[in-house]
Amino acid sequence: MDIRVQEAAFDLGTEANGFVARQSRMGAVVTFTGIVRDLDDTDLQAMQIEHYPGMTQKALEKIAQEARDRWTLGDVLIIHRYGKLTPDEVIMMVATAARHRADAFQAAEFLMDFLKSRAPFWKKEVTEKGADWVAARDADEDALTRW
Repeated sequence: MDIRVQEAAFDLGTEANGFVARQSRMGAVVTFTGIVRDLDDTDLQAMQIEHYPGMTQKALEKIAQEARDRWTLGDVLIIHRYGKLTPDEVIMMVATAARHRADAFQAAEFLMDFLKSRAPFWKKEVTEKGADWVAARDADEDALTRW
């Protein structure tokens, strides 16, 4: 497992290729990349992401371990950024490796759902009108019920 919480940008291609190169006897690798998206009703200037380092690292490790306990995985990669990010910047990446694609896909979806709702990150959207903390969404919570 490789779990990283970092402020610095990362190269998606380098990370994905490195993850694939570390796999042995795996038949599937699934990756997901999260990107800061603009808002529908106003222009997003920045997304400010805060976290408590020790708590966040442990929470991500626990979520990744739960995925490994549920599915037969060879490896898991989670990279999540914090700090000031602007629209179209990469915010996070999840990768899973498994002998069979079903395990890799399901584990990746599980990780994405739990990272969205249970990872201790606090997000503030900054627009020309000011700054507001992002509230939890019912749809994100509802997504957890399938697991």
